[in-house]
Amino acid sequence: TPLIRIKNIGNEFKDVTIFAKAEWKNAGGSVKSRPALKMIEDGEKSGKLTKNKIILDSTSGNTGIAYALIGKIKGYKVKLVMPANVCKERKGLMADYYGAEIVTSSPFEGSDGAIILAKKIYQENPEIYFMPDQYNNDSNWKAHYETTAKEVWEQTDHKITHFIAGIGTGGTIMGTTRRLKEFNPSIQGYALEPKEELHGLEGLKHMGSSIVPGIYKEELLDGKISVSTEDAYDMVETLEKKEGILAGQSSAAALCGALELARKIKKGVIVTVFPDS
Repeated sequence: TPLIRIKNIGNEFKDVTIFAKAEWKNAGGSVKSRPALKMIEDGEKSGKLTKNKIILDSTSGNTGIAYALIGKIKGYKVKLVMPANVCKERKGLMADYYGAEIVTSSPFEGSDGAIILAKKIYQENPEIYFMPDQYNNDSNWKAHYETTAKEVWEQTDHKITHFIAGIGTGGTIMGTTRRLKEFNPSIQGYALEPKEELHGLEGLKHMGSSIVPGIYKEELLDGKISVSTEDAYDMVETLEKKEGILAGQSSAAALCGALELARKIKKGVIVTVFPDS
């Protein structure tokens, strides 16, 4: 996917260059197409996913769209569990366009409620489902280790000094940081999370109050940055006005985090991820 230079926002940081990876350019329209494809293909290779099984997982939206799209192409039935308050457009895309079955969990329990309900559905009939379990599946972070990190390294001509990405499952930040540190051990990785426990940043996890994904290993990172919902929502408008980029709140939150990091480091090349548009 393309790497976009943020030219006008943050130009007060003269010695810091900020880039954003335009992940909406993936098939399926988001960063989640990478891990969804790898989890499904690794499931096929292992023999756990066969044509008679239904792909089942919890999602806050983007991974579900990717599962539904890949399932339609490959000929699998897909069942997705998501909070009832996930936007109607996403549900419609998964159900009406790609043919996935949608099960809704309590809107008050967020992504954790969807995780718990998906596991319950799986445990009732384990023989009919293949559950990738994106929060605990190593294929998730390995997708970014194998692709995203390599692209970022090459697209910055090996000049990247800092990588920052939001925590949903932890796949993007963990896989990309792991590989970048192999390319150059001095590269730093920062996770981004919502500042508030009750927040409006769909797809992002407030780690202190959530089920911590099994693939998220904070000890491998150099730090964590918190962003408020209000700042992220304001940044959606700023991105459109100053950069001409139409992005969602999770992308805006990523840029807020990158600016916070720029303020902290004073000099360097920061890359963040815009998960979708």
